[in-house]
Amino acid sequence: MTMLPLPVSSADIDAAARVLAPFAVRTPLLSPPVLCDRVGARIFLKPEVLQRTGSFKFRGAFNKLSSIPMAARGGGVVAFSSGNHAQGVAAAAQILNMRATIVMPSDAPLSKRERTKAYGAEVVLYDRDREDREAIARDIAGKHGATLVPPYDDPMVIAGQGTVGKEIADDMAALGLTPDIVVAPVSGGGLIAGVATAIKARFPLAMVMSAEPEAFDDHARSLRAGQREPHGSKGRTICDALMAAIPGEITFAINCRLLTKGVTASDAEVGTAVDFAFRELKLVVEPGGAVGLAALLAGRVDIGGKNVVIVLSGGNVDADLYARLIG
Repeated sequence: MTMLPLPVSSADIDAAARVLAPFAVRTPLLSPPVLCDRVGARIFLKPEVLQRTGSFKFRGAFNKLSSIPMAARGGGVVAFSSGNHAQGVAAAAQILNMRATIVMPSDAPLSKRERTKAYGAEVVLYDRDREDREAIARDIAGKHGATLVPPYDDPMVIAGQGTVGKEIADDMAALGLTPDIVVAPVSGGGLIAGVATAIKARFPLAMVMSAEPEAFDDHARSLRAGQREPHGSKGRTICDALMAAIPGEITFAINCRLLTKGVTASDAEVGTAVDFAFRELKLVVEPGGAVGLAALLAGRVDIGGKNVVIVLSGGNVDADLYARLIG
């Protein structure tokens, strides 16, 4: 049976890389000896904590906003996010001189709310347990003639996030190495969809894995089931950026074909990874950004004799929570 083409191609990611080149940080690929020695394998880290706004989200946001025709930019943009996409959209809008309104949960870390406002965006708060953030955002967009910027389920957003994978592939090739395993944190799946597209285009045999908090493992469940499955959790996790209820439609169309499997880590294991990153790697990583590292340290990734790449997706952590995790 002929497979339909994927919603995002490596050519789309190459195009996004050209758009982003003057504005995004080309984050390095690190191989800290202390981590390699700890797990007994060659480990590489992609520290998107060093990215503009402190997370990979700037990449997808800027690529999406840049694609909006000039005639449509007067209405501004609207996004919904727990914080990292919010900051990415706000920063991109500021650069492109566009108005931005961001719908954020009232329990989002204060630091993320304040940074979003600092980029010039208007923040509208909602109750994540009782209100529909997407419905609120669509209503605002309709009233103002604004463009809605989804956090993950959009080809331009996915292509922008895919530049993380393109840089990994380029840097590994420059070292004369093949990435055997690539692990990235997952919420709606935009980052891992873009990363997988870029990695598999260059290294078809590489295994790409999603990393999620325990009980918020909708991608792992969906990959096992072969269809989109919600995680069903009604609780909370310290990984506030990774609480999407179900994989995106567009992202899962990619991920169900390109991902090998999903791995998880408990909040306690994530806390250990955040502390390890601070003490041993000298990197500030938020819990959601550290879940892949947590799964690695907890032995959930079969790393024997392999070159393993872990994406540290963000570093926007609430100061009080961070103090507890590293204390």
